[in-house]
Parts: sequence; structure tokens; C-alpha cells
Amino acid sequence: MTTAAEVPERYNASTLLDRNLERGLAQKVCIRWQDEEVTYGELHRRVCGFARALRGLGVRREERVLLVLDDSPAFPVAFLGAIRAGAVPIPTNPMLRPDDYAYFLQDSGARVVVADPALLPAVQEAAAAVAEAPQVVVSRGRGEGVLSLEELVASHAGEFPPVDTHRDDMAFWLYSSGSTGRPKGVVHLQHDILYTCETYARYVLRITQDDVTFSASKLFHAYGLGNNLSFPYWAGASTVLRSGRPTPEGVLETLQRYRPTLFFAVPTLYNAILNSPESHRYDLSSVRLCVSAAEALPAEIFHRWKERFGLLILDGVGSTEMLHIYCSNTPEALRPGSSGKPVPGYELKILSPDTGQPVPPGEVGDLYVKGDSELALYWHQHEKTKRSLHGGWFYTGDRYRVDEDGFYWYEGRSDDMIKVGGLWVSPVEIENTLIEHPAVQEAAVVGVSVEGLTRIRAFVVLKAGQTPSEVLAQELQEWCKDRLARYKYPHYVTFTDDLPKTVTGKIQRFKLRDAGAPAPAGS
Repeated sequence: MTTAAEVPERYNASTLLDRNLERGLAQKVCIRWQDEEVTYGELHRRVCGFARALRGLGVRREERVLLVLDDSPAFPVAFLGAIRAGAVPIPTNPMLRPDDYAYFLQDSGARVVVADPALLPAVQEAAAAVAEAPQVVVSRGRGEGVLSLEELVASHAGEFPPVDTHRDDMAFWLYSSGSTGRPKGVVHLQHDILYTCETYARYVLRITQDDVTFSASKLFHAYGLGNNLSFPYWAGASTVLRSGRPTPEGVLETLQRYRPTLFFAVPTLYNAILNSPESHRYDLSSVRLCVSAAEALPAEIFHRWKERFGLLILDGVGSTEMLHIYCSNTPEALRPGSSGKPVPGYELKILSPDTGQPVPPGEVGDLYVKGDSELALYWHQHEKTKRSLHGGWFYTGDRYRVDEDGFYWYEGRSDDMIKVGGLWVSPVEIENTLIEHPAVQEAAVVGVSVEGLTRIRAFVVLKAGQTPSEVLAQELQEWCKDRLARYKYPHYVTFTDDLPKTVTGKIQRFKLRDAGAPAPAGS
């Protein structure tokens, strides 16, 4: 397995592409997007062109380039082109508001922004709101005062050797999902991508040149970046990119049309596909392996997916800070409902939040992870960096337990755990139990204060054809009491049409906690 010491001292992450040219794969299709196919040789040409263009615009080493891009060939061109030039790309969520982009620009001091045409108005509004307006570049479009990505690449054609960066230089940033406030700039180094390839991609995915990847999770997110850029480019595989929201029907159509071998999604999407009345009509026979991350995958969804499609879902846990998955199930070591075992190259430990000492198997504590893809720091957040990094260990903020067989089980976020009557309750455990009820499609559980005491409130989304009622609310309470310890049931049940989530599918429990005092059960 790779450590930073095994990466050449002078290393630039954009050479993921160069290794495929050296292996004779220049004519191999690297990207399929809509009706376009891009070979490794063509992608390398575009990346070099954008690197030369950035230099022509006066962008210097370690200056930032903000990316506001949906999944398309423009993303790897801008991302790898910036790294090749020694600049620092910052992928961001393309579904945010102008004030969010203004925050990213102000926080990062980005000199250039690359955006999709549909996002140009929001980006221009954001650029006008900061003191030093960046140069705006638009992909597949034109606009007043902006440059065309395609024209820049064409006008700066030619080889561009990767800048002679150190393996520990800044390579790129990723902003955290912002589920608990303003996003944090997570700084990653040149060697981090290679580390995730030599660990998770090698030992869990076992990805090869014969694979075709498709990630419903977008490239701007750490999970999607590995799934559909780092791992396939490292292996010389092919990728399928899809623009737009990952609807169940759109994802199924993409799977059937492009026939990937590796499919990546989040639990929310797997569940939505299973609940789609047309899902059984689609052919997923090309897929050899499915992967889930970003939120714990309930065992119920695992079993339903296997029954519907005959495919395994490998659930794992990763983070923006660690860049990708560091604990995962594998086909040989799989326990539905768990996050699996540590990926080779990573170490895990569970410490008591009270004593700071390791807890015995079966007990819940705070999860720490060690591995060389760990973030260097949070940008402009020194105190947060000090609280999170502990001598090579990263404090994840997740509560976990490990069983006697070494499988790790997610018990919720440290700040999501609920203490009722002096006993800790995992919201995830109740949520997983609720969605096993035949009437329930989704559920989220939070702790609420009632007359100074903590009580449990469940927000429930019902399946089509089900009607909210006091009787059903009581039935769900008894359902939990029958399957869990008696104190692990929702004192209040609120039926709702949807749940607030981040773009990666994580439930934003803080919004539910802020929803106000609970109404009676069945409201």
C-alpha cells in the first residue's frame, strides 16, 4: 500500500493522465457523455490547453480556480488543467445560490471561475459581489465579459509539462457539504489522490482497464471525484458522465444505455430507484458491483436491491476530509447494515467521549481514522483544524461500535446522538427500524427538548397510497418498541412530504431539530 514516502518527492496529480498515454491508451475512450466520446489522448490535449491558458491569464502557483460545473468533460479539463499548471482547483456544488459562490470566492481568493452556461448568471452576480472580481470562464457558451473554455483550450493548444510540484504541495480544495453551517475549505495535497487509488480502488474495487464507471454522485463531491475521475483514470478505465439531477429514471436509463460495470450512488437514490414503479424494466446486467457511501446504508435497502437486481451493494464510510472511503464492506467480508472493515492503508479506533480511551467491542464511541489521504488543514479555520487533527488521527465526528468480528457499525453523528433518561439512543437505529415498516419510505429522527427533557421525534415520509393518521403514528411507535429496547421509540411522529438533505443525500437533522416544538403524535 502507498504512503507519502513512496510517492516521488516531485509529483503532480495531473500525471494520472500521462500514465495512460505511456501505457498506449491514447486512443481508448476515457469519457462518454451524452453523444460525445473523449479519448485519453484528447483529454490530455484539452488539459494541457487549459493549463497553458491559465498561465496566459496570469494565474500563478497555488492561486485558486473555482469550478462551478455539472458533470461533463469540462470538469476534468478544468480540474486537471489547473493542477497541471500548479494552480489549485476548487470544485463546488453547481446547485447553490449566488451568495454561496460569493462566499467561496471571498474565502478562497480565487482568480478564475469556470462555470456551466446555465450557472453563468449566478456566478457573475457572485463575482460582482467580491472586492477583487475573478475572470469568469464559461463552458459551452459565451457571455459579455467572459471567456469561452473551448476557445481558450483551442487557442492555447500544445504540450504543457506538469509543473514541478512537491508531493506535499496543495493540489485542490473541496468544500464540506455544509450540513451544520458554512462550508469549510478542506485542503488536499498532491499525493492524496494517489493514496486513495492505491488503497480503496486497488483493494476494494479492484478496478481494471476493462471497467466502466458511473457515479450518480457528482464530481464536485469527494465521493464522486474518486468514483468517476481518480479511480478510472488511475486504472485506465472508461467513465460515464451524466449532467442534471440524478433522478431514478434518468439514472436507470444511463445504466441501461452505457452499461457500466461499477455503479456508485447514495442510500437515498438506491431507495428511490427501488420505489420507482418502472425500475424492474431496466437491464442492469452489465454492473458487477454497486457502491454506497455518504450515509449509512440500511440493511433493508441492501436486501431489497439484491432481490430486485441480483447485485451486491458495498457500503462504506468516507469523508471529504479523508477524500474517499476508508472503511468498507467487500464481496468476501460483507455484513449488511455495517460499514465493513478498515480499508488496507487506513487505521481506525473508537474512543470514549468521556475518558478518551479505547472502548471494548460492542460499545459506542467516537471514531478516529488515520491514513495519508487526510486533509492538510481547514482553510481559514485554524481552531477547527486543531480540534479535528490529533497526531495523524482525524476525528470524524461519527459515533461507531465495532463487533467481535471487526465490522464497524454506524451509530449516528456525535452531535446527533440522543440521550434519553441517561441512556444514549442512536437516531440511525430508529430510522432503520422505521423504514422496515411497509408504510414508510423514509424517516429521520432527532432529539427535541420538551419541558427541559429530551424526547425523540421522528419525521416520516410515507409511501405512495399511505395516509397519515394518529392510528398509523401509534402503530409506528409500537413497531419500534417491539423491535428495539423499549426506550428506543419516537415519542412524537410527524408525517412530512420530504426531508431536508444535502446534495449528497445526507439528512440535515439540524434543520429538523430547528423545526419547532413537537406536535402530538400523528401530526
